[in-house]
Amino acid sequence: MLSRRSILRSALVAMMVAPSVSGTTVGLFAQSDSVNTEIVDKIKQEGLERSKVMETISYLTDVSGPRLTGSPETRLAGEWAKKRLEEYGLENAHLEPWGPFGRGWSLQSYRANVVAPNFFGLIAYPKAWTPSTPTTVRGEPIYLDANTPEELEKYRGKLGRAIVLISPPRELKPWFDPPGARQTDSDLLNLANAEVGGSRRRRPPGVEPGTPAGGVNPASAAPSPRGPQTASGPSPSLTTDKWQMCYDEGAAVVLEPGRGDGGTVFVASATMPRRADPQREIRSPGEGGPMSRGARPWTVDSPAILPQMVLAAEHYNRLVRMVQKGVMPQLEIDIESTYHDADINCFNIIADIPGGDLKDEVVMIGAHFDSWHSGTGATDNAIGCGVMMEAMRILKSIGATPRRTIRIALWTGEEQGLLGSRAYVSEHFGKLQTLQRREEGGSVLEFKPEYEKFSTYFNLDNGAGKIRGIYLQGNEAARPIFRSWLSPFADMGASTVTAANTGGTDHQSFTGIGLPGFQFIQDPIEYDTRTHHSSMDVYERLIEDDAKQASVILATFAYHAAMRDEKIPRRALEGNPTMQPASTNAESSQGAK
Repeated sequence: MLSRRSILRSALVAMMVAPSVSGTTVGLFAQSDSVNTEIVDKIKQEGLERSKVMETISYLTDVSGPRLTGSPETRLAGEWAKKRLEEYGLENAHLEPWGPFGRGWSLQSYRANVVAPNFFGLIAYPKAWTPSTPTTVRGEPIYLDANTPEELEKYRGKLGRAIVLISPPRELKPWFDPPGARQTDSDLLNLANAEVGGSRRRRPPGVEPGTPAGGVNPASAAPSPRGPQTASGPSPSLTTDKWQMCYDEGAAVVLEPGRGDGGTVFVASATMPRRADPQREIRSPGEGGPMSRGARPWTVDSPAILPQMVLAAEHYNRLVRMVQKGVMPQLEIDIESTYHDADINCFNIIADIPGGDLKDEVVMIGAHFDSWHSGTGATDNAIGCGVMMEAMRILKSIGATPRRTIRIALWTGEEQGLLGSRAYVSEHFGKLQTLQRREEGGSVLEFKPEYEKFSTYFNLDNGAGKIRGIYLQGNEAARPIFRSWLSPFADMGASTVTAANTGGTDHQSFTGIGLPGFQFIQDPIEYDTRTHHSSMDVYERLIEDDAKQASVILATFAYHAAMRDEKIPRRALEGNPTMQPASTNAESSQGAK
């Protein structure tokens, strides 16, 4: 008798052989591509037996460290990556500028301690773009213990130069299930059966797990993979009011509990002040606090920001309990940080393996290079960068001679809203313009000559786990092609092709203007539970065999896409925008936004 797991596996294979697509059945090799097994064998041998991927990732994480967009450390890491790609034999390696971005930011030092009634060090991290404290801040914290506007009013006039505990404590529960996981047979079967265009969407870039709609991220509202762990807290609007009171009264430093536990802290960008006009208020993509329209913490002329830190939940909770018991702790906090605005542009790292008879056409592979600052950006996304660099190294090492040019792109500004990849796509391929004039309606796609020369883009940015397949992003014509290319990797766990979409990363910059862009399905491992934007996003959370597997699959996909007689098919853009060459669009672009 077959086990339940065996039945699921058999059903999964059956779905891969003949999935239902819009009422039709597509056979396994219908319109499929041939696979160059000789090249695939060489790719596997080079990538599995002589891999350099972990060495590359170690340099990006252990040596370069965190790579916050706009920081000097990120530029140094970019120069190293460019040099390494040149050493692999790639051509036209360069840091391609884009911008303006805004000011960079880096930390020189920080400390947060309780010095009385006894000493203990706090696990805490400043938010990105938080300013320095003018001097070491010492004193008793004020806990904003308010769940209504009326309760908040009792703190008015008391927060000037104060250390503020802004959020309720978080309730934490022990782990009874492992926080890491791989895709199960059932998960993959569900993906294989997904509706065409169905969504398995990642969070928007920079938005922390558990952030409610609208962006506010009070720790008291953050859910957990283990179920609710938090006490009931103030509404998002009250959280906004708390932050605004801190800004209005000039608090010395604001402390909040981070998502995570066990010493893991999730940290992104600083919370900013609200506009005078609350109807036009928008949220920070990093932390979701109140902020001004058009302003971001990295904007050169952004409003002044308060010093602010995120604490390990256990340490934050202890401070609150001490205050509630009347045993007032004495805190000592010091932050030294620097803004960098001499060059407000940023860059993408670009390099090529030139093609042959179709060298003017391009296949691109890429991942985002930037990270947050409390860890070293290992799973988000040095792993993706290392895999892409390794795929290019493998192809050069085996002497591959692609027909089309294969281009690697490592993006910055992804965490701030896919900024680097969007800038590149706009500069090289085109821009989708939405018409403002009501009588015109619709949209116009201003395309450039390179638009027609583009074949496809493959992205990797869902953590440390191995590749299990690929998202079609609504491009059903690519299904049989990708099935064929995955066939040599079924024994390595990669065989699922899903009609579902995924979002929140750089392939969307391409699909947004109708170019084929794809993200791979990956095992989540600890991505959402432990590493994504956290202090534990470090080298030790990577899995070497998974990185090797992903590298050989990327090399195979890039090679076969570059060798096809035809470019990868394109899907129709929603709304059927008017297509217009960018060079003749000067008049039509008026009134567009």
